[in-house]
Amino acid sequence: MSGTVITFYSYKGGVGRSFTLANTAVLLARWGYRVLVVDWDLEAPGLHLYFRPHLSEMPRSGVVDLAYDFIQRVEYPASHTVRVDVEGGVLDLMAAGKVVDGRLGPSYAPRMQEINWEALYEDGFAEFLEERRAEWIAKYDFVLLDSRTGVSDIASICTAQLPDRLVVVFTANDQNLNDVVDIAHLADQARDRLPYDRPRHQVMPLLSRLDNTVEYERAADWQKKSAKVVAPLFRNWLVKSVQPDLMLRHLTVPYVSYWSFGELLPVLEEKSPSPNQISFALETVAAVIAHEFDRTDLLADNRDAYVAAARSRRRNFDLDLLVSSPRTLWRTSTELITELRLLGVKADRSVSGDPEILDQTGDPAEHLCLVIDGALSRWQLSEAERFARRALGPDGAQRQMFCLVTRGTNRELLPGFLRSLRHLEFEKSSRPVQVARELHDLIMATPAPEPERDQEALRDAEAALRELPEQLPYAGRFALVEDTVRGMAGAFDVGDMDLLRDMSADLLLLSKPHRSGAEVAVPAQLRTEATALLARIERRINAFTD
Repeated sequence: MSGTVITFYSYKGGVGRSFTLANTAVLLARWGYRVLVVDWDLEAPGLHLYFRPHLSEMPRSGVVDLAYDFIQRVEYPASHTVRVDVEGGVLDLMAAGKVVDGRLGPSYAPRMQEINWEALYEDGFAEFLEERRAEWIAKYDFVLLDSRTGVSDIASICTAQLPDRLVVVFTANDQNLNDVVDIAHLADQARDRLPYDRPRHQVMPLLSRLDNTVEYERAADWQKKSAKVVAPLFRNWLVKSVQPDLMLRHLTVPYVSYWSFGELLPVLEEKSPSPNQISFALETVAAVIAHEFDRTDLLADNRDAYVAAARSRRRNFDLDLLVSSPRTLWRTSTELITELRLLGVKADRSVSGDPEILDQTGDPAEHLCLVIDGALSRWQLSEAERFARRALGPDGAQRQMFCLVTRGTNRELLPGFLRSLRHLEFEKSSRPVQVARELHDLIMATPAPEPERDQEALRDAEAALRELPEQLPYAGRFALVEDTVRGMAGAFDVGDMDLLRDMSADLLLLSKPHRSGAEVAVPAQLRTEATALLARIERRINAFTD
């Protein structure tokens, strides 16, 4: 599914637009969404300051450099993004330009001022932006644009061409209210003149920095006045049974003096905010965006349920299950993955001890299975703790972690948070067929199908080929093994599963180690043929899951 582009716009400055965008982006990422934020306020940029403590590196380029990619006719423009370290999902930042020591580099201002946006459009910049937009919505769930204020060529890019929706941020004064609705109409008119088929904007009016702690009555009066003015903006997305004044109360970010100094992210500190905290309102804004401006009747009835539904959205994972095991149980985990695939579970291996696994920002699988023999390895513990942080809280209620332990493992020695999980036992000497079926039932919530004879034959062949050792006891056995592997390939080609099963059993016998200990390396050609056949059989096994 394509992502959504949302522009945060304000007619006047100083209304908290960038603050709201930055915190909304962090919330969406923490809830498991993939988010890109773009600082298109090129004359007064500063979005990077909110994320500075969490950046993987300082931005080396940005929006201005994207424009120069077009000017210089770069065939494959760079992404110009840096990763923001936010636990949960993916958050990338495209700054306005290169940042040096927390400030935009000295070359930024002259390069930005040299850009003639009107000339760029005459030269085909609109189509270039469309290509970038297509890349963004293919990679991210939400693209949040921080637009400059007022009416300008840059603002038109952010309000007319690029976005699917607008968030118009305003404060309780006539300077803001007089133009908040007109700006949305102007954006639609500009959009109508573009050669792109997009519907009229859905616009979220967001009343910001309302101080209702001292002058409560005056704040209430201005909130009512604001609701009356912005009511037309709700017409094409608010459920008819919900009144605009009620919705605007939900879409009001209060003024809290503590957060008015510097560029701060209160959503990282107020993890479970109360209604009087600023993150409570920011969560509501993020939830409306996550729900694609939909289900507003639920928001009116039960705000907490509405936010919870956005937080616990069932994400699309590449895999159903990631299997983590020490290298001593490599064979067992391989057999387990094969069995799971035969049952229709999308499973793969997590190589414990690989630091790159722990450094990944995204999660490849919905569930995690720890294969444990006696004690949990240090790397497995790190994987389990990372999964628990991301999955066992309210943000990931649907995700599960399982412990597959060898018979005789002392479970009391496991960390406390793992002792309370369900444990499945297996024998190291036996193929983990039964535990694979149990895992299937727990993950899929339906009984596993009975294995078909063809699947059993493929499973036996896969196991036999994996058991082929690096060395054989004497050179004379090579010819027998080679004939058996080629016979298996022939049986597989013609679909003779009974013959394939018989020859797989022969290969297992031929692969047994010799008691004398004298061994000869398997020829490279034989190893290549066995590997090629194994790959073909694995593809057939995977086809059963499609």
